[in-house]
Amino acid sequence: MSAKPGPRFDEMSRKWLALVERRLAYYVGLYQSGRWRRYYTPRGFATHIDDAMKAVAIWKELAGQAPAPAGENDLRPAV
Repeated sequence: MSAKPGPRFDEMSRKWLALVERRLAYYVGLYQSGRWRRYYTPRGFATHIDDAMKAVAIWKELAGQAPAPAGENDLRPAV
């Protein structure tokens, strides 16, 4: 017996996707402004960026969206 995700799961996965995309956009903003140096070591910051990128890819897959081609991003700042 296989169960298909219903509308409730779809809505939830889109909300989580939006959240992790905002998180990634926050880290991108930190990087672009240079403020990340105040809070992170280079290695620690790279780990956070990597984790955020993996989370976006996972939630895109769960939300049924195709991953964006390399070089194309429509990230918006979290703040």
